[in-house]
Amino acid sequence: MRTNSSIDANLVKQFQLGNTKALTELVKRWHKPFCQKAYWIVRDADISKDIAQESWKTIIAKIHNLKDPSKFRSWALRIVYSKSIDVMRESNTKRLQLEAFAITENQKADEAQEDDPVKKELLKGIRSLPVNQQQVIRLFYVEDYSLKEISKILQISVGTVKSRLFYAREQLKIVLKKIL
Repeated sequence: MRTNSSIDANLVKQFQLGNTKALTELVKRWHKPFCQKAYWIVRDADISKDIAQESWKTIIAKIHNLKDPSKFRSWALRIVYSKSIDVMRESNTKRLQLEAFAITENQKADEAQEDDPVKKELLKGIRSLPVNQQQVIRLFYVEDYSLKEISKILQISVGTVKSRLFYAREQLKIVLKKIL
């Protein structure tokens, strides 16, 4: 009886020799596990299917360079893992860029209203906070979102939102004591 890795190795060898039906068999055997691996990382079914597709493109392009066909499983799953991590990094980068833009725009709006010296110092104190605390302060006090809504917007737990809000308030208390 042949093991799964020997079946995969045989299919890889056949495909490397030009048998395109062997690739069809590999896809049948591995597409679902690729989607599951990607889903385990990104937690989005649609994105995980896209990652699996992109992984297949890379696998097909590089399978002829695979020296040990018995290593197909680990080699291919590593490609899926890498692509999943790339997608996560890209989405985090985009989210951070949007957040930074929003903070910059809000700071510009705040600066236009800095007539009161207390308000001016408080805004300066808010700007001195870490970006993640500034976001929570703005969403909670200015935008009037609930803790649960902020949690969804920032894709963090409600506990993390509470913690950031607590530490931001503590820092702002220090700023207010200096002013008043």
